[in-house]
Amino acid sequence: MQRVAWLMVIVAASVALAACAESSLYVPDLLDRPQQFNGKDVTVSGAYLERDGRQVLALGISTLDNGLDAQPLGDPIWLEGFPREVTTELHRPGDAVYGFVRVQGRFETGGPFGAENAYRHRIIVTSAEPIERVRRQEYRIENRPLGEGKVSLFDLVDDPARYNGQTVTTQGYYFWNSLIYVLAEGVSTEEDGSSPQPIGKMIWMEGFPPSVSGELNVGPNTSFVWGRVEVTGLFQGGGNFGKDGAYPAQLLLDPNNPASARPLDPKR
Repeated sequence: MQRVAWLMVIVAASVALAACAESSLYVPDLLDRPQQFNGKDVTVSGAYLERDGRQVLALGISTLDNGLDAQPLGDPIWLEGFPREVTTELHRPGDAVYGFVRVQGRFETGGPFGAENAYRHRIIVTSAEPIERVRRQEYRIENRPLGEGKVSLFDLVDDPARYNGQTVTTQGYYFWNSLIYVLAEGVSTEEDGSSPQPIGKMIWMEGFPPSVSGELNVGPNTSFVWGRVEVTGLFQGGGNFGKDGAYPAQLLLDPNNPASARPLDPKR
């Protein structure tokens, strides 16, 4: 996979906002002249990143082309008290939250600040607002019987012991991004189809036939795959399956048998 730098967007956004925010600073202003702003209340625009319990403001963000593994660019500024409600309108690829924001608060330099005392600067936030507002759309299956010989995903999740050790046929949204392999109730994407993530009820799923993946929605450089499918495989319930043991059930398909999976929707 390739990495993508989310840097020029903040420059374009800054120019567009200059007329209505003449007093606003940008992250480079604080990093170039930290002593000038030390101990002062500032309004600053930059790239927000929340990951692994850390909240920072940076020049930009670097991610894999599937939106995962977000990393701050340049010397990040530690944030304290960033309002949770602002993050609902930012990018949420699954392992982080990031996007361009305007922050108000007291700037301090000379650290150390933050987690592991790793940051030279911080802002004690009093308010914040998103510069970009990410709109997402959802695709979900219905909770209804699938017909004779088939079991709904909802029944599998709600009563995994009943179907443990059985070969079952079910339907749902397959989602793969090299870290997560699941059959889910639905998938949420940004309006342009980027940053998909599974939503709702889900089970871990392995062995999805590669030949069928190409008939679904495939991200750049095969960074993700998702789509509504019908699958047949060995169901196992009552354990801790998948990434971090976070899934109570899993479905094992035969990767060499294209008939074990079929797409139910055309590519979007």
